[in-house]
Amino acid sequence: MDWWPIYLLTGLVVGFIAGMLGLGGGVVLVPLLVFLFSAQRFPAAHVLQLALGTSLASIVFTSLSGVRAHHRRGAVRWDIVRDAAPALVLGTLLGALVAGQLPSRYLAIVFVLFVTYAAAQMFSDSKPKPSRTLPKPPGLWAAAGSVGLISSLAGTGGGIVMIPLMTWCNVPLRNAIGTSSALLLPIAVAGALGYMWTGLGKDHLPAYSVGYVYLPALVGLVIGTLITVPWGARAAHHMPVWWLRKIFAVVAFALAAKMLLQLL
Repeated sequence: MDWWPIYLLTGLVVGFIAGMLGLGGGVVLVPLLVFLFSAQRFPAAHVLQLALGTSLASIVFTSLSGVRAHHRRGAVRWDIVRDAAPALVLGTLLGALVAGQLPSRYLAIVFVLFVTYAAAQMFSDSKPKPSRTLPKPPGLWAAAGSVGLISSLAGTGGGIVMIPLMTWCNVPLRNAIGTSSALLLPIAVAGALGYMWTGLGKDHLPAYSVGYVYLPALVGLVIGTLITVPWGARAAHHMPVWWLRKIFAVVAFALAAKMLLQLL
């Protein structure tokens, strides 16, 4: 219980960032949870898996709040959500099964590589060809399945990859952020269930864990994010797009650097 206020404060901060950038919070939350769980002396062999599973479980609630806020402003492309959701779920479940068999070091490498790539894309502000559009369903399914796999291995909602992909295909940034909030839900549900399942029966997990989901942290995070996600979504619709891109990139670069330092 001594750590519960820290989880609540973390949820408040992560919720605002998630609502503003459409990231679900995992890209911010995973490194923070690794730090907090390590400080509580959780078994080192399970720290990253616990951070990934707990992050994805919290994103279920973050997504519900975020999509509601962005839908009110007409920023969700429901056609993209409809076409991409099934492949996202399959890729996410596959990633959760793989993650349970991988050492934490390899998961950290996956996280750092993809966060750095996405940040570079957004910071460069490169303009896509005007004729470029989202791929047809077979191509979109392949891309969505890959995003689900990456998201599950990295413990994010997928926005860190999906948002640059959508803007690269000429989807306006605010629509990409709103649509990403909706795409978080199938990824988060499938990922959280996968981490719960693969963590069942593992030795030396902390008390009050369901598989790789640590419930005390989850409760504090959810309460915090439900308060601040709508505030972040409101900020996204009043902030210049240029600022949104730079903030997205800076946050992602900083977190990738922190994770890389821990990895080394």
